[in-house]
Amino acid sequence: MGDNEYQSKAGQGDFDDAVEASEEAAREAAAELDIDDQDVETIARAATAALQDEIDKLNDRVLRAAAELENTRRRAEREKADAAKYAIANFARDLLPVADNFERAVASAPGEDAALNAETLKGLMTGILMTEKELLTVLERHGVRKIDPQGEKFDPNMHQAVAQAPAEGIPSGHVAQTAQTGFVLGERVLRAAMVVVSTGAPSAGSDDAGKNEASRDEVGSDDSPYKDQS
Repeated sequence: MGDNEYQSKAGQGDFDDAVEASEEAAREAAAELDIDDQDVETIARAATAALQDEIDKLNDRVLRAAAELENTRRRAEREKADAAKYAIANFARDLLPVADNFERAVASAPGEDAALNAETLKGLMTGILMTEKELLTVLERHGVRKIDPQGEKFDPNMHQAVAQAPAEGIPSGHVAQTAQTGFVLGERVLRAAMVVVSTGAPSAGSDDAGKNEASRDEVGSDDSPYKDQS
């Protein structure tokens, strides 16, 4: 049994009780006022009709409110689905000029049989660098920021160590080289920067190369403080 049906039956029961009480009250009043039974019945029927009309109006209002609530729920679900489906639309639209520039760069590149002189190579590199700059600008506009932590203190929350090596002028525990830049969205890491961690300034001596290679091999081992945190 649905809620509306239950409420209608419950309302009808209350209505029947009210009619019975109204008729009984009318009979008692008629007896006191010496009114004819037929007049009492007429009065009772009029009162009953008025009560039924009021109940019909209330039921109609309840049904309309329930229908409006259901329509609102469906509209909210549809809007939520559309938001999830097209949330990336603005970002994708901003990326289209970047894709166009890459397409132009490919189209302007010399063919396999063409001579690649310094001027052509310089123009191609300039176009690629400008396209990269435009791409990073689009990413930043949408909250995505590139991170290149070279020279910074190693942070396992932001960086992933791929090796350790001596580095002139870079303190131990700091990033000596960025092997791959990382990206963050707001405060959330999308991709950790892959880095080489400095073990301090290199020492003189032929054994340094072996130590350096051993240090590189130890990254990712259980004893390394720079093992993969992912």
